[in-house]
Amino acid sequence: MGNKPKIGIITDGISRDFEYALDTMVETDLKYVELQYLWEKQVGELTDSDVEKVNDLIQSRDLKVSCISHHNLAGTPVNIAVDAPAYRDQLNTLQRCIEIAQALGTGLVRIFSFQKEMVLFGAEPIVSEGAWSTLLNRLEEPLQIAEAANITLVVETAISSNITSALLARKLIDELATEHLKVLWDPCSSLYCTEVPYPDGYEIIRDHIAHIHLKDGVVNLPAATFEFCAMGQGQMVPYYTDIMNALKRDGYQGTISFESVYTPENGTREDGFRESLPVFMGLMESLKE
Repeated sequence: MGNKPKIGIITDGISRDFEYALDTMVETDLKYVELQYLWEKQVGELTDSDVEKVNDLIQSRDLKVSCISHHNLAGTPVNIAVDAPAYRDQLNTLQRCIEIAQALGTGLVRIFSFQKEMVLFGAEPIVSEGAWSTLLNRLEEPLQIAEAANITLVVETAISSNITSALLARKLIDELATEHLKVLWDPCSSLYCTEVPYPDGYEIIRDHIAHIHLKDGVVNLPAATFEFCAMGQGQMVPYYTDIMNALKRDGYQGTISFESVYTPENGTREDGFRESLPVFMGLMESLKE
């Protein structure tokens, strides 16, 4: 891993004022920019002139882009017809995200695994019959687009999509068998499907992780609640050190992005970012050799 782990942030976790977010990154020694929302746009909506401006702003601060993180395929029914206008729109946006990734010097574009079906495997009548095979089919064209562009799609382990866990992410990658699909591992989100982040989740996908989101939260599954909190105050605490040790041991080469989604009561998103930052940076310090 060397002496400088690749650490960054999803910039709108600081502010959607992009210039301000970048200046704050410089102030706090975060080097890798993950793009999701900038100003009034989601990253895949940027025009060519927007992209040129973004590149200039990033380059002038000696920062680098880690991942283009539009919400590609999120909230889309998995059984959508391949010729449906909504699906074609999603693929057009994915193509645009790939163009933006190439312009900004990153090889990673985030996707989601369509709108979550509650039961993918198991007994009738509760199982979503055919949902898994349909998911595999609906990801074929996105992966063809990525392969043609020599881009890696990173599927996020996300609460509201079909790939909620490292276990399912590994199954998806094994069955699709392509070099152009890796995992964007969000171990905190996977708490909501009761997966233990370490060693269970990590050991399943450690060879397939291309990008990581770190945050903290408190899950109460019977009550169907997920509350974000400052890092170091939630249910990820027992796992952080083991995950960092494992990443260092295994020579992880990707970026770790702070996903700043906690807003303190009567505070701002930036307040939450600054409250959590010392814990995040302490964990990143442990990666240095």
